[in-house]
Amino acid sequence: MPESTLLFIAEPQSVTSVFSPLKEAGFQAGLADNLAGAVNFIKKSKPCLIFTRPVMQGYSAQALLAEAVNIENFPPVVIFSRNGSADEAQRFMELGARDYWLEPLSWEKIKLMLPDEKPSFMPEPEQLDAAEKTASSESKGTQGRYQIIGQHPAMARVLGLAKQVAKSKATVLISGESGTGKEMFARFLHHHSDRSDKPFVAINCAALPEHLLESELFGHEKGAFTGAINRKLGKFELASGGTILLDEITEMELGLQAKLLRVLQEGEIDRVGGVETVKVDVRVLATTNRAIEDTVKEGKFRQDLFYRLNVIPLKLPALAQRGEDILLLAKFFVNKYCTEYGLAPLAFSEEATQWLLSYEWPGNVRELQNLMERAVLLAGAGPIESKHFLNDPDAWMPDEVHVEGETPDGELAADADGIAADFAVMPISEMEKKLIIKSLDQTAGNRTKAAELLGISVRTLRNKLNDYKKQGLDL
Repeated sequence: MPESTLLFIAEPQSVTSVFSPLKEAGFQAGLADNLAGAVNFIKKSKPCLIFTRPVMQGYSAQALLAEAVNIENFPPVVIFSRNGSADEAQRFMELGARDYWLEPLSWEKIKLMLPDEKPSFMPEPEQLDAAEKTASSESKGTQGRYQIIGQHPAMARVLGLAKQVAKSKATVLISGESGTGKEMFARFLHHHSDRSDKPFVAINCAALPEHLLESELFGHEKGAFTGAINRKLGKFELASGGTILLDEITEMELGLQAKLLRVLQEGEIDRVGGVETVKVDVRVLATTNRAIEDTVKEGKFRQDLFYRLNVIPLKLPALAQRGEDILLLAKFFVNKYCTEYGLAPLAFSEEATQWLLSYEWPGNVRELQNLMERAVLLAGAGPIESKHFLNDPDAWMPDEVHVEGETPDGELAADADGIAADFAVMPISEMEKKLIIKSLDQTAGNRTKAAELLGISVRTLRNKLNDYKKQGLDL
């Protein structure tokens, strides 16, 4: 289906890390490294989004954007760069790119751009046991059921309030630490609303400078600035009848805040370079990980806009404040990754359970999810112990490390003279090699994920693999 296909124009190693979560969310990915291949894929598969490097050997994104006039329903293009600049970002946006990002190309950023996909962090009900279903909420929409896992009273209060106001048109300000699930709650509100069959459009207010963000939000007319060769609809018009999420709203410049306030009050926008106002019917949700009241006091955020956004405040608790919810979420993520990697179910040791409950979780649910994937890949037959969370990569010792010459009973074999046989510990280089090979096996050869599990950079992993090839090891 065209609406579930994405095209990546880049080196494979820079993008394959997002293929697994894309597949899990029901999307397919295509990969190209030249203009001809990209154009052929666009015409044949009609992807809904394109993510491309600015330039590679024999390829430029500028040439790709020039093809937009020759292809019907050309998809939005996101440029992602290793060492970008404001000037380059402006140039590509003026050429028609939808967005401009700096690496890394993360799943967290990509999913905000996707058409109304099923979030990977919301499980199907049949994957939950009876305890996990407690205090969960669900809705039947075009993408299936949506759930939020949690039993703690703090989560129950927030979830109850969200469900109560979901069908209204009231603006909602969702606050909480990074990784607590603010975007998840925004989608929850949309899918429980009367607008669930209409668009859900999200934009990160911190990703673009003010003049580009204004064009992204409100659109622009042909000739509004150099390179504006066509009229472009902004996010508010694209979300007409549905919901718009303004992520990291406190990063918006004061001048643009005033224009946003007018949109909220009057229900109309002005395209950049336009002379007529455009009526929009959009429900606005906003998120922030800052103490927004302090930002208002500092004069960095308009007080009147704060009041207009804060009609319904949803403050999400940090994971460390959610008690036994930590274990519910940990169990869910472990089951999820065991299934994804084709492994047998795993349980937690008592020591690991206590560690999970005592850890402070500065990265909240996002950190928990990453640690559970790591543990599944390192635990083998289990049970999962805290060492499998790999919080100190330098202290990691693989389970198969052994002493040569050791008997099954743990005693050293002796020769005829009663002298212990060679009992040299396996060299560190051999341990390292075994662990690297195991990580590649567990991640189906995905070097980016393997490097993350090992706690090293992709470059270091690549250098190690090159050394092994020189030694004659076929990887």
